[in-house]
Amino acid sequence: MVRNLRRRCRLPEVTTEETVLYVEVDGEGDPVTVIAHGLTNNRNELAALTPLVPGTKVRFDFRGHGRSSAPEVGYRFADFARDLDAVARAYGATRAVGTSLGAGAIAHLLSNDPHRFERTVWLMPAGLDLPFSFKDRYRKMAAQLDGKTRDEAIEAILNDPERVAEYLAAPWKLELDRVMWDHDHPEGVARAIRGVIEDWPVDDRELLRRVTNRVLLICVGGDDIHPIELGHLLAELLPNSELVVYESQLVLFEHLPALVRKVAAFLTGDE
Repeated sequence: MVRNLRRRCRLPEVTTEETVLYVEVDGEGDPVTVIAHGLTNNRNELAALTPLVPGTKVRFDFRGHGRSSAPEVGYRFADFARDLDAVARAYGATRAVGTSLGAGAIAHLLSNDPHRFERTVWLMPAGLDLPFSFKDRYRKMAAQLDGKTRDEAIEAILNDPERVAEYLAAPWKLELDRVMWDHDHPEGVARAIRGVIEDWPVDDRELLRRVTNRVLLICVGGDDIHPIELGHLLAELLPNSELVVYESQLVLFEHLPALVRKVAAFLTGDE
């Protein structure tokens, strides 16, 4: 039954009562892993790496992002968790990988259903059960998207003075951002930003102590949105977790091949 469902869902979307989620699939066979991207990004976030991981990898765009639809309301962690759950169930995924917002959606699901996934990877988790600390920065970002078309929104983001300064120091970020900020509905991304900064992934951090399945936590230093301290806190809460810490983004990139091998082994249970 699951096999037939997977075959039907090779079509590039999963439709729920709330939204239409765009999906892309890499590979085949087991394990089946759903990949959840970060806020303002899209399914392309880990696309260069997923072919290096065994099994079936299901990448999708959250509501409001990428090629998915953008409902008028419903942009809290509970809503994004439902998107993740819908795609995972459609493809029979038993593993989940999430970056930032995606990690928060996984946390929300597991806080309500501790055994929802057999193994999960939380890459740069950004929140727990406390209010968001950088609201003004993200409100400005959302305002840059209001009333703009897809192309206008991309140019507004890429020409932000702070980003231009970053591109001068690291030119490769320009083309990466051009791909990550490709959204059919910029107003949906703005809604997502405004919803997320007023919410948090779990209502009570103690609920995560019930998650006894394996969790791999990956944190990077020098990032105030994704603090290493949160990784240590999650490692203490999650009883069967492993924390991997990189001092900086540069160190992460230098060790990326080894990290991909570690994640692949973790998802397949071949550590």
